[in-house]
Amino acid sequence: MAWVYLLLAGVFEVIWASTMKHSDGFTKLTPTIITIITMIISFGLLSVAMKSLPLGTAYAIWTGIGAVGAFCVGIFILGEAATLFRIASVALIILGLVGLKVSTP
Repeated sequence: MAWVYLLLAGVFEVIWASTMKHSDGFTKLTPTIITIITMIISFGLLSVAMKSLPLGTAYAIWTGIGAVGAFCVGIFILGEAATLFRIASVALIILGLVGLKVSTP
C-alpha cells in the first residue's frame, strides 16, 4: 500500500507544480489555492509512504514522478520543446526510478 501512497503523492506533486506555474507567482487566487491544497496532500501521502519505505527510495521516487510528470505537462500542455536530448534525459530518470523500485525490499 505504501507504493500506492507514493504514486499518489507523486501525482499530486505534478498537480501542484503545474498549478504553481499557472499562479503567476501566487498572484492568481484559484491556482494558488489549488497549489497549496495539493502540496499538503502530496506531502501527507509521502509521509505515510515513508512509514514503511526507505527515505532515499521514497523521496527519490516522489521527486522523480514529479519531475517526469512536470516535464510531460510542460510538453503536452504548455508547448515546451520536446527535443531528443530532453526526452533521453527523462528516460534516464525513469530508468533510475525503476531501478530504485526493483532494488527496494
